[in-house]
Amino acid sequence: MDISNDQKQSKGKKSTALRAAWIIPNVLCYFLLIYIGYFVGKNAEGLEETNMLGIWLFMLIAMLLVSLFGSYRIVYWIKKGKL
Repeated sequence: MDISNDQKQSKGKKSTALRAAWIIPNVLCYFLLIYIGYFVGKNAEGLEETNMLGIWLFMLIAMLLVSLFGSYRIVYWIKKGKL
C-alpha cells in the first residue's frame, strides 16, 4: 500500500514541477508582451520616423500569438492529464 502511495506522491510532485517549468516561461512571455507594448506606445513617433514601427508592431503581434498559443497548449495538456 505504501509503495503505490509513494509513487502517486512522487508523480504529483513531478507534475507540479513540470507545470511550473511550462507556466513560468509563459508568464514571462506575457510580461515581455506588456513591456514591448509599452515600449511601442511610448516610442511610436520615433519608430515611425525611422520606419521601424511596422517591425515592432509585427513583433508585438507575434509575441501575443506565441503567448496565447502557449497558454492554450498548457491548458490543453492539463486537461488531457499530460501535465
